[in-house]
Amino acid sequence: MVDPRVYEVMSKPIVSHLDPFLFEVMAEISAWLKPVFGTANEFTLAVSGTGTAGMEAAVSNFVEPGSKFAVFTNGYFCDRIAEMGRRHGANTVELKAEWGNVYDPDQARDFIKREKPNVVAFVHAETSTGAFNDPGPICEAAREVGAFVIADCVTSLGTMPINLDAVGIDCAYSGTQKGLGAPPGLSPITVSPKAMEWIKNRKSVNPSWYFDFNLLSGYFGTTRRYHHTAPITMFYALREALALLHDEGLEPRLERHRRNQRAFVAGAEAMGLKMRVAAPHRLMALNTPEVPEGIDDLKARKHMLNNYNIEISGGLGSLLGKVFRIGVMGVSSTKENVLLVLETLEEALREQGYKAPASGKAAAEKTYA
Repeated sequence: MVDPRVYEVMSKPIVSHLDPFLFEVMAEISAWLKPVFGTANEFTLAVSGTGTAGMEAAVSNFVEPGSKFAVFTNGYFCDRIAEMGRRHGANTVELKAEWGNVYDPDQARDFIKREKPNVVAFVHAETSTGAFNDPGPICEAAREVGAFVIADCVTSLGTMPINLDAVGIDCAYSGTQKGLGAPPGLSPITVSPKAMEWIKNRKSVNPSWYFDFNLLSGYFGTTRRYHHTAPITMFYALREALALLHDEGLEPRLERHRRNQRAFVAGAEAMGLKMRVAAPHRLMALNTPEVPEGIDDLKARKHMLNNYNIEISGGLGSLLGKVFRIGVMGVSSTKENVLLVLETLEEALREQGYKAPASGKAAAEKTYA
């Protein structure tokens, strides 16, 4: 969902893509994004395009033809990163894990030390499975072999701690429509000074003109050199969404997500639903309870949408028909929404003959109490 304050600023008159006022907005966005990413990187901005644009931008700037690109694949969006690497001519190697599972730290380290890649990529918060991948072992091993690290933070930005500088991530990207609570259309992205220096001196020309960080730094940096016509209204929206986060405070925002996720899981488990991801590795913003045996997940989701205008997602790839994907993030992460989703999901399951052992709503209310 989008906060009314964000909708309001989207109705304001637009200015030129080279107007000083727009560059003021962009500067505020950069300043407010840094603590959410956990970084002091000067190159912190919002690329024009959705989260997948951020993914393509990261891959195109760091991956050269013939370079070795190591990708941790345990979900739908990791697979997408690997495919982009192949399309950019990289020697792409993958460490695969079952969807919903995470990597053993020693396994992650051994993979990187064995392959000795130029670039490593992983998804911090895998949206397709609800699993959190710990960046610590990955970044530690990458530093030992001199590899850059790319992290997909589309679902974690504004919902979980990222601490980019502390763990040693060189490039991270996200989207505006999840934890930040703005409409889709921009991709926040940040790059370390060391990585930017390498990009400036890379041996080959980036095949993507639009996403070339060297060119983008000219537009978003001090020279304000024309690059493309930015979507002005989307920048207004992101600036206001970050202002809301700033007003709430980062730690209170993260704790709100933790509190509502705990309540949701308590409710789901009381209803007899098994969570796909083990407790230590679950996301704070997206939950994946397994679909009970004999239940048609599409019918259940249609019941909630048609009767209550509540949309939840089904599984992707190997999890198709096996899990519900239920986001409780950003503006939507509230006690009222958690209780409403649990109550209506239980009703949708009951319509197909499912008998819950206990009330999910009551269990969640007990957690809040």
